[in-house]
Amino acid sequence: MEKKFKSGFIALIGRPNVGKSTLMNALVGQKVAIMSPKPQTTRNRIQSILTTEDKQVIFVDTPGIHKPKSKLGEYMNAAALFTFKEVDLIFWLIEPNDTIGAGDQFIIEKLKEAGTPVILLINKIDTVEKPFLLKVIDAYKDSYPFLEILPISALKQENTDRIMEIIDQHLEEGPQFFPDDMITDQPERQILSELIREKILKLLQEEIPHGVAVTIDSMDETEDGSQIIIDATIVCEKKSHKPIILGKGGSMIKQIGILSRRDIEGFLGMHVRLNLWVKIKENWRDSEFLMKNYGYRKGE
Repeated sequence: MEKKFKSGFIALIGRPNVGKSTLMNALVGQKVAIMSPKPQTTRNRIQSILTTEDKQVIFVDTPGIHKPKSKLGEYMNAAALFTFKEVDLIFWLIEPNDTIGAGDQFIIEKLKEAGTPVILLINKIDTVEKPFLLKVIDAYKDSYPFLEILPISALKQENTDRIMEIIDQHLEEGPQFFPDDMITDQPERQILSELIREKILKLLQEEIPHGVAVTIDSMDETEDGSQIIIDATIVCEKKSHKPIILGKGGSMIKQIGILSRRDIEGFLGMHVRLNLWVKIKENWRDSEFLMKNYGYRKGE
């Protein structure tokens, strides 16, 4: 008897910096979302696609749910919460704490409103002693009717095989939504701009990264097809940020370019010449017009 094909959409939700992007990349087996130890790294809902012989799983990585301090923060929260009712299953990632904070209580209330089945994933278990996990489970087990509570380490890929078993159990019969070789629904330029932004998050100090956006201005392949020339602009919101991004004698922007080009070449599979520019757009995070220009649109 022929095995039935299954498909479905699964949201990865949680507070900032709980490891959603790390888990999604691990499950798909390829880097789709940028990762950083700084919170609020993911700004858009990112769909990555895992296709096998008998199923297609579309993972939706959402921005971390937090108390917003700008229109960009409000946008990020709306993008995450909008997802709750759109998917077939929710993976809620938390860190191993034995008390439920106000932020997680807010998420619980929103989950109750949505009514979508939820799996609670206690991430970063490699950072605590195993007996402590029992206290974490005890704190959360009665807060919501979870289908399952599973301790994992996305970074160490501990118990991630069990996640795939859970998906097989709860995924229903359905069509194949995307082609076999498609791993994300993100436009190519958006992926490249995010790869550059990841390097800024990695290299720059705390107060700058969240005031930065990256736009890909042009992508042109050379006539002989040997490389692609990419012009990109790093947008910052304060005049004082520009010299920090440039660095002494251009040292910082050079380092950002070197690290970005390495990842972009790996993604595109060809040689890249990357030209980076820095532009100041004061308070762009509070301008809906500029946010749309930089790729942040509600409901997308």
